[in-house]
Amino acid sequence: MRQGVHHPETPRDRAEKAALVEDLKENPLTGAPIHRRLRNFRPDATAQLAALGGPLSWMRRLRSIEIELELHEHQLADAWQAMREECDGDVERFAREWRRCAERWNFDEVNELIDRHNRHFPAESRLPMNPRTGDFVLVNGKPYTRAPVGPEWILSRFPPEGADSED
Repeated sequence: MRQGVHHPETPRDRAEKAALVEDLKENPLTGAPIHRRLRNFRPDATAQLAALGGPLSWMRRLRSIEIELELHEHQLADAWQAMREECDGDVERFAREWRRCAERWNFDEVNELIDRHNRHFPAESRLPMNPRTGDFVLVNGKPYTRAPVGPEWILSRFPPEGADSED
């Protein structure tokens, strides 16, 4: 509303102006062209729309895989402890029963998520391909694929041999 209205110069304004003039005298970049930072990307509508939608589908799927595996680990820890108490120090029986339990454990849901991740992740994340090898590039130094989980996954985390060592 006060367009075109000039205020009288105050002593503070004069001091700030003098300090700026002094800074310009000492600045080695005065009069030099400003270097432009070139960026290797151009914002586009798809990136903006994806940002508005929250986490992308591959991000949600990876989080679901992690949650499922964490849930399985908690359930397996409880089952391992209960079976250990049930076997009452009989190491051979515990190892036999625990291996049988590992063979029967159902990982169908999480393995389906892992399979979908392995199939769709490169396209959904726009993962670049190595032209020399024809393979997708590594993600943080590792392949993007995840191995399905099964009895070996259980036995590597909850070995039957460790049943007697925690007493």
